[in-house]
Amino acid sequence: MTDFFETYQGQFEILLMVGLAMLLGGVIGLERELANKPAGLRTHMLVAGTAALFVALGTLIINDFSADIGEDVVRSDPVRILEAIVTGISFLGAGTIIRDRSKGRVEGLTTAASLLFASAIGGTVGVRQYVLAVGAVILVLITLSVLGVVGRFLPPRSPDAREEADSRD
Repeated sequence: MTDFFETYQGQFEILLMVGLAMLLGGVIGLERELANKPAGLRTHMLVAGTAALFVALGTLIINDFSADIGEDVVRSDPVRILEAIVTGISFLGAGTIIRDRSKGRVEGLTTAASLLFASAIGGTVGVRQYVLAVGAVILVLITLSVLGVVGRFLPPRSPDAREEADSRD
């Protein structure tokens, strides 16, 4: 049994990283869930876990090809993995954004942003920057919860002001 764990140690480490990313993404998702937003706990967990897995897989692929072919032949740009994650999450986030012209407001922007951030958390865990990932989740929670309360005391923007801003974009 010890041989089994030694043989697959790297894969178990990646599973732990993905699990941590999912846990941290879930913390953000729980806040969204409690705020009754469309993308909640499970969505944020899956986004963060996916990002961590993609980053880890990218590292494995680069290392595998470098070992088989030689480091002189394999040239890689790890930033492309992050670009792919951002592109995929952008499509997912765009699906959460809804413009309600009758009420003069846009909904889902914060949820889309939190999904994008959850993917960054996953990527951070994927490159083994655990303290940074946990600290970033704390910052997100402060932003979503504390500033959400502060936002309730600010005067609402009028629909006319929103239309003027939209026409300038």
